[in-house]
Amino acid sequence: MCGIAGWVRHEGGPMTEEPGPAEAMAHTMACRGPDGHGTWTSGPATLIHTRLAVIDVAGGAQPMAAPPVGAPDDPAHAVVLTYNGEIYNFVELRAELTSRGHRFTTRSDTEVVLRAYLEWGEACVERLEGMFALAVWDPRRRSLLLARDRFGVKPLSYASTAHGLVFGSEPKTLLAHPAVTPAVDLDGLRVLFSMARAPGESVYRDIRDLPPGHTLSYGSDGRTVLRRYFQLEARPHQDDLGTTIGTVRELLEHSVSRELVADVPLSVLLSGGLDSSAVAALAARARKAAGDPPIRTTTITYSGYSDDFKADLVRSAPDAPYARAVADHIGADHLEIELSTADLTDPAARRDVLRAQDVPAPFGDMDTSTYRAFAGVSRHSKVALTGESADEIFGGYSWVHIPDLADEPRFPWVAFEQWHPGTRDGLGQGLLSPAFAAKLDMPGHYAERYAQAMAEIPRLPGESAEARRAREICHLHLTHWLPRLLERNDRLSMISGLEVRVPFCDHRLVQYAYDIPWELKVFDGREKSLLRAAVADLLPEQVLERPKAPFPVSQDATYTKALHAEFAEVLADPAAPVRPLLDLDKARAVVGPEGGAGAQDWLHRMNIEMALQVNTWMVGHGGSVEP
Repeated sequence: MCGIAGWVRHEGGPMTEEPGPAEAMAHTMACRGPDGHGTWTSGPATLIHTRLAVIDVAGGAQPMAAPPVGAPDDPAHAVVLTYNGEIYNFVELRAELTSRGHRFTTRSDTEVVLRAYLEWGEACVERLEGMFALAVWDPRRRSLLLARDRFGVKPLSYASTAHGLVFGSEPKTLLAHPAVTPAVDLDGLRVLFSMARAPGESVYRDIRDLPPGHTLSYGSDGRTVLRRYFQLEARPHQDDLGTTIGTVRELLEHSVSRELVADVPLSVLLSGGLDSSAVAALAARARKAAGDPPIRTTTITYSGYSDDFKADLVRSAPDAPYARAVADHIGADHLEIELSTADLTDPAARRDVLRAQDVPAPFGDMDTSTYRAFAGVSRHSKVALTGESADEIFGGYSWVHIPDLADEPRFPWVAFEQWHPGTRDGLGQGLLSPAFAAKLDMPGHYAERYAQAMAEIPRLPGESAEARRAREICHLHLTHWLPRLLERNDRLSMISGLEVRVPFCDHRLVQYAYDIPWELKVFDGREKSLLRAAVADLLPEQVLERPKAPFPVSQDATYTKALHAEFAEVLADPAAPVRPLLDLDKARAVVGPEGGAGAQDWLHRMNIEMALQVNTWMVGHGGSVEP
């Protein structure tokens, strides 16, 4: 896993000081590529790369250049690639390209991507199976191609400037270029507080995310073309229950086995829930069949969490005992990472989390503990598999199973937020002043985004209303909820130099699951019953019967106390930039002697987490924020 960046100038545009911007942009991506970096410049184009070496550690350095087949080996005419990701079908593509006359000098998937472009041009992305963000400079066409994988596992942003186009893996990378300004307007603040960001939206006014499943072509004449190369299709599902269960198992087995390929140590992040346990069990089986050592699994827990655990609305039991049961069952080399309250309240760790994600988020200790967990895993592994995205395609979230929420004409998770007492005003929005909340108009923003999202959902003629709504919710999850989770995982893992892989994001598995009727997905009346049946022979009974549980949160009262103390300091500071955005009376009541109604609840706590992050972000932002 790596970081990519660069820019292209208009023909005849002013020269950028070299190598200053390139060095500054590479510096922002140092954590994404601790094993090396490189810069390539020719004519109007500059490409930058920082590398975390995973496949062909010795031979996969970038940017990588190659002449077209049959052309002289002239650097001035070479096509150049900077690429971040893993292509899981690179062995098959390499064989096909070799048969077409290409000669390879490395074992890396990077060279396969480069030569795939030389063979098929922009259409090569449709043949790539995996997670990727890439940029190719083609001197023959005087054009830059940007591309992103089908579901947005790997990030890629860009900005059009007065004199060209700048791109990079993260907004902070673009902001290191002098032509990109860190301005945030009211629309950007709506994106900041939104839990349903539309593909391509960015908090920063001048930056766009390349939407998943898209390419962008930029000519040095200044012309830009955005093209979608992948979208889910609505297809009739013809298989019966038994065949459907078997196909899900087959597709998941195939995806997990391909994602085990690495030339560096690898592990599985194991929560003890159904999704990650299925991945761990299939990984263990595949490694055993190949004669490899047992799979390494890692679980995060908090000091005293299992002993003092209290069930809440969505968590009925701690993760660690279930994870241990799975690890024992599959014969894994298991490690528990135990975090203390001091780990979660450490100011340096909290700053690292905000810096990694570029913009504030309300998830607080969940983000900090995820970051700490990834850092712990990176001490023994460079690659980790997760169970992310199974909930989106198999219907795991609680709001899908509450008819009053699922049937509302809005994003169901937003309906869930406003149903729960802790988030009636929206996740992380409970302390905003009425005046600022009115300017944001998040209900209006959500309504507009929901209408746009619904217009893009493919329909299947003759579907029942229930089947159509199930398809709509699945599509909304995959396009407006999952990308945020994938971006979060990428940012919080890459800051520790760890590559995270997501087997459930295999596009064939997603497309197949997308078309499975709702009555088959929940054939026995439980969430994800289809997935449970597909892996029933692999897992202990208590894990198969365990209900869905989200990522754990700290239940230590001293964490909430520390949070309140930090917030009280901010509220007492007349210069704190977040103060004009807050309802100060409500905010002071939360940190007062009584603590406010429900102040210990983790969802209420997110209001404070968001306010603190926004304050820290505004202090160090270095640009304009226009509320």
